[in-house]
Amino acid sequence: MKIGNLNISNPLFLAPMAGITDQPYRILCREMGAGVVYTEFVSANGIIRENLKTLELMKFTDDERPIGVQLFGENPDVVGKSAKIVYDMMKPDIIDINYGCPVPKVTKRGAGSAILKNLSLMDEMTQAVIEYVPEIPITVKMRSGWDSKHIISTEAGIRLEKIGVSAITLHPRTAKQQFSGISNWDLIKELKNEVNIPVIGNGDIQCQDDYYRMKQETGCDGAMIGRGALGKPWIFQLICNSRLKDVTLNFDVHDIIRIYKRHFYMLDSYYDTNICINHAKKHFNWYFKGFDGASIWRKKFMNVKKKSEIKSLLNAMEYYFK
Repeated sequence: MKIGNLNISNPLFLAPMAGITDQPYRILCREMGAGVVYTEFVSANGIIRENLKTLELMKFTDDERPIGVQLFGENPDVVGKSAKIVYDMMKPDIIDINYGCPVPKVTKRGAGSAILKNLSLMDEMTQAVIEYVPEIPITVKMRSGWDSKHIISTEAGIRLEKIGVSAITLHPRTAKQQFSGISNWDLIKELKNEVNIPVIGNGDIQCQDDYYRMKQETGCDGAMIGRGALGKPWIFQLICNSRLKDVTLNFDVHDIIRIYKRHFYMLDSYYDTNICINHAKKHFNWYFKGFDGASIWRKKFMNVKKKSEIKSLLNAMEYYFK
């Protein structure tokens, strides 16, 4: 798969997710088979203002390449200028424009999926980013439309290709749906049939069977996984290995504890104590589900207040399940 001049050997993408796809999680997903990762989506306005928290979200290492930085905003010139700043400072492999976020605090400002209500604004914003940053591929992640009465993904995709976008990721839910209901994969197929640039399918991939079903039903060039990777970053490895005949991977509770410990120690190295503990608790709730006694361990974990208590609890889990 090729996105602009960038060769993608493994078209499995980790979706940009606010508060989740930080550097430790990106590195872990890369280790477990993700072909391309993205930073958390970042505010164009925050970049222009040189907001330290926003700039911190974009930091990455060369081990994470190929990597994309995703931007959101409501003003074409601001988003374009912020893309230029990102390129000059970080030199990512891809800059992606967010036309998909359905969260009200983003859409009320006219950013994210709200832009799908005004395709002329979408055109202007996309053109601005491409003009400010001609050096690397510019891609777009979008929803199918604002609501069920305004499905515009195919029309938007045709327009985006003409403007010069190098690839499109389509999450075929509307903004109003947020994450409810079922993704309409037929819209991915429809878009793929109408454009010549790569189309990346996104939505409802929870296992390797979902990945292959999406590929077969839509003809998409690659797949982006978001919520399906929460608490199971090994989903990328499962998909990669299922491509090889007679190779299977099984992850039991011992493997989950081992992988979570790796994740926790990465968080410990990256963040200060309070942020590390908060992130560790959040991810623990996703990792440890679906086995006898899981809820008891989660309750214990939510009561920890020190990193040493987390380490002790993980050691206790290892002993209990050995």
